[in-house]
Amino acid sequence: MDLKLEVVVVPVTDVDRAMRFYEQLGFSLDIDYVGGPDFRVVQLTPPGSACSIIIGTGITAAEPGSVQGLLLVVTDIEAARADLVTRGATVSDVFHDAGGVFHHAGNEQRVSGPHPDRADKGSFASFSDPDGNGWMLQEIRSRR
Repeated sequence: MDLKLEVVVVPVTDVDRAMRFYEQLGFSLDIDYVGGPDFRVVQLTPPGSACSIIIGTGITAAEPGSVQGLLLVVTDIEAARADLVTRGATVSDVFHDAGGVFHHAGNEQRVSGPHPDRADKGSFASFSDPDGNGWMLQEIRSRR
């Protein structure tokens, strides 16, 4: 049986501001449904992704900005970072973890530059949405 991750709910303060931010980054608007003054569902999908995000009103009790570690996989970390910067995002410099695997929470163990061997899953860059929900770019050049 396949289990496919379809949607991640991302809590935001201002739905319209967040929607503009994500659309500016190239996410496609799939749904903008208003079910009343206290219920709105906006679904957006990152370019090339099978998984979407939902922002809105009345859809989660989570605090805006509380989601961290959302991961966007890219084949070229430097090109993806540059593209997001030109679209208005504030993106960290490319880094790798001192331990060589994934990354530590926060800024601990970050080493400037891509992984020295450009190992798959070893190079990262980070950014946040206007509420502080945290995103990571991770470079995977080829899948097994």
